[in-house]
Amino acid sequence: MPIPKATAGTLFLVAATQFILCLTIAEAAYPGYSVSANYISDLGVGSSAIIFNSSVFLLGLLILTGTYLQRHTQNFKTLNTLLLLMAVGAMGVGIFTKDFTLAHGAVSSAAFFFAGLSAITSFKLLPKPLSQISIVLGAMTLTALALFSTGMLTSGSMTSTTAYDSAFYLGLGPGGMERMIAYPALIWLTTFGAHTLTKQETPKKQPASLAITS
Repeated sequence: MPIPKATAGTLFLVAATQFILCLTIAEAAYPGYSVSANYISDLGVGSSAIIFNSSVFLLGLLILTGTYLQRHTQNFKTLNTLLLLMAVGAMGVGIFTKDFTLAHGAVSSAAFFFAGLSAITSFKLLPKPLSQISIVLGAMTLTALALFSTGMLTSGSMTSTTAYDSAFYLGLGPGGMERMIAYPALIWLTTFGAHTLTKQETPKKQPASLAITS
């Protein structure tokens, strides 16, 4: 069904774009915010909370809606499952702020993890070189997530709301490494949405027996 599929692509594109823009606005609205030293989720509390929390919830909601619209698309079953889990995780981040330490950690990790898997899985549905780029972006997200999680565990940040630095962050700080998880996934979602939006489905050929003859 071309129309629902195109609409799904539009929703994915809008989801990623609005979140990237609102993330930038939230960073500017948060006094003394450091892209390197602060978590992304720090934006979910304080003066920037309404901007960040509503935007990340909308990110998940739009992905969820787009996934529903393309549920009947051939060969999308695995990707749709991963996108669904990613969407639920993103919506959870908007509900469970960093003050809900365990719940927030669970939903944010789910959003990141399934975003990376979604990017890698989509290679079967995309033409080259987009398929290859998607694998690279997904691998970047999952690698950065592994480094970030290890850094949190070894620095003692896992059970604290304070962001401690770690050698596993490779000099980027906790906030910088967290963005190395998020940005590749968002770039992939934007690319995948744009491709899905513009891709024209080939109409099925009419059987010869039904062809109209003059």
